[in-house]
Amino acid sequence: MSKKDGFNENSKNEQLEQFRSDDSGKTMTTNQGLKVSEDEFSLKAGERGPTLMEDFHFREKMTHFDHERIPERIVHARGYAAHGEFEVYESMKEFTKAGFLQDPAKKTPVFVRFSTVAGSKGSAETVRDARGFATKFYTEEGNYDLVGNNIPVFFIQDAMKFPDLVHALKPEPHNEIPQAASAHDTFWDFVANNQESAHMVMWAMSDRAIPRSFRMMEGFGVNTFRFVNDQGKAHFVKFHWKPVLGTHSLVWDEAQKINGKDPDFHRRDLFDSIENGDYPEYELGVQLLSEEDEFKFDFDILDPTKLWPEEDVPVKIVGKMTLNRNVDNVFAETEQVAFHPGHVVPGIDFSNDPLLQGRLFSYTDTQLLRLGGPNFHELPINRPVCPFQNNQRDGFGRQTINKGPVSYHKNSIAQNTPMPASESEGGYVHYQEKMEGRKVRKRSESFKDHFSQAALFWHSMSKPEQEHIKEAFSFELGKVERKSVQQQVIDMFANVSMELAREVAEAIGASVPTGGRSEAAKSSPALSQENTAKKPSTRKVGVVISDGYNGSEVSEVLQSLTAQGIQAELISDKLGKRKGTDGTELEVDHTFLTADSVLFDALYAVGGQDLSKKFVKDTSYFLNEAFMHYKPIGATHEGKKWLEANDILNSAGVVYSEDMNEFTNEFVQAVAAHRHWDREIV
Repeated sequence: MSKKDGFNENSKNEQLEQFRSDDSGKTMTTNQGLKVSEDEFSLKAGERGPTLMEDFHFREKMTHFDHERIPERIVHARGYAAHGEFEVYESMKEFTKAGFLQDPAKKTPVFVRFSTVAGSKGSAETVRDARGFATKFYTEEGNYDLVGNNIPVFFIQDAMKFPDLVHALKPEPHNEIPQAASAHDTFWDFVANNQESAHMVMWAMSDRAIPRSFRMMEGFGVNTFRFVNDQGKAHFVKFHWKPVLGTHSLVWDEAQKINGKDPDFHRRDLFDSIENGDYPEYELGVQLLSEEDEFKFDFDILDPTKLWPEEDVPVKIVGKMTLNRNVDNVFAETEQVAFHPGHVVPGIDFSNDPLLQGRLFSYTDTQLLRLGGPNFHELPINRPVCPFQNNQRDGFGRQTINKGPVSYHKNSIAQNTPMPASESEGGYVHYQEKMEGRKVRKRSESFKDHFSQAALFWHSMSKPEQEHIKEAFSFELGKVERKSVQQQVIDMFANVSMELAREVAEAIGASVPTGGRSEAAKSSPALSQENTAKKPSTRKVGVVISDGYNGSEVSEVLQSLTAQGIQAELISDKLGKRKGTDGTELEVDHTFLTADSVLFDALYAVGGQDLSKKFVKDTSYFLNEAFMHYKPIGATHEGKKWLEANDILNSAGVVYSEDMNEFTNEFVQAVAAHRHWDREIV
């Protein structure tokens, strides 16, 4: 278009000017211009009551947020999934009438999607972040979705705040930086000014936020739900997934390097494990509280920023899930699967947890846009295994071809079918909780303690875990540009631990707080990974090898490792076969260029004869990096020279022996330990 047609840069800017908005210093309104009096809390029936549908401000805010991205998920975009099965250990009839929790002989199909939260679909996987752990049970009574995370609490107490949290966590809109990271100003400004996030932030700065794999990661339902039995009696319930292999993590330097070496590290680990027949297993646990015990704790059980300490409310292990089949098509299954905490079956109901109440609205609303309309339940990955029929019709993506003229209830033409089912026929009946209270936008007084459980988490950590938390805070806040935000966060976490606040303040050049509110010493040993299961099976060991190794003894060691379920992969300076002194030949899996120590759980240095300087140099790099990351290192024969040359022979977790049985036993134990934190780095 030429200037005579009325176009120039200035006129275009003038056209756009009416759409530009600087909201600083202005009063908040709805999109219709109505001034908003409260933006923190959804409208409830009483302070601890359920959220009301008439809350037009909440629905407008959440609807707009749900529709901000197309087509990938706004959060949990980077995900990977697998099929499996669930079996209950014993009937849960005493607590719930849910059919899939009754018969130990019955196996229920499941589909599980793991994910990071903050990053986009193309981001790396070993970032510091919470992880999604969403499970779809295809039961005979309909689909049940247990939609949770690998952290048992959340940043916020009321779903009204969810768009604000994610806006703060996502890349900053003026430059779209940083991707898949919370180490920036807007996130920490949100934390400092929304202090209910204190407990979740402690978890996010801990090793839990950089899991070793999806297979070694706990899962939690986060919210408080209800079990209801066939007598109508209810118990509050929280859900747990306990990995059979234990809960293990990466170290931060290792995690960052893996992002460069293999950004698909977690999905590759899950895929390969299933392909190898090393099926990931998780036990389902539940914490149960009778309604009579609802108020007996020093925290509100409906507060999603609080956990129920396992020492106070034990976790009852009720069943096991096994993931045994990879997806055939990532888009058709992993990307099109639609989860919703409102997909329940008889015997599972909701509480008035205000975060859960908002989730019950938000998930369906999100799927309507992301999957193109209301028929996402007809996609193969989302279809129930039991029949479904109702009077819903048409819409984008409709696959069902409904016959006949009737699509309404009640009717006489089709003898009033489909018709509702009674409770005795399996019809879902909501738990009849007595409700009373005024319509209010408020937070219950019982939700206002933000620091006691954050301090509980801190005091539950082992010394190495506490050091990692200090380092995580120092890294994250060190990336924050605004000194005022840094100082607000330091002052805030003085309410959790003065030791934590002081050391982080010194690390980033902030002022050390003079006092804090909480120094409670209560702890929960169940929260520390130091107390998790430690097993060698499925661990990956890199074996550094060249020609001239002791063939018979090395083969014996490799066979013994395989018998323990340990996966050994050979690394050398070039691909092909390496020949031992007795003529034994072993196939090399990786070269020094295509592998890295961060991709293995442990190293086994075998060596060989007549090694080049480059081979020795590359091996030393591998060993020193593994040593720095506290990993087990083993050596036999010529490998001893490398341990001595790098001055690590007598360190914790470093195993050498000329007796192959002794070596194998000690090395397997070292691998099972995962990390050797008492190691001196030299």
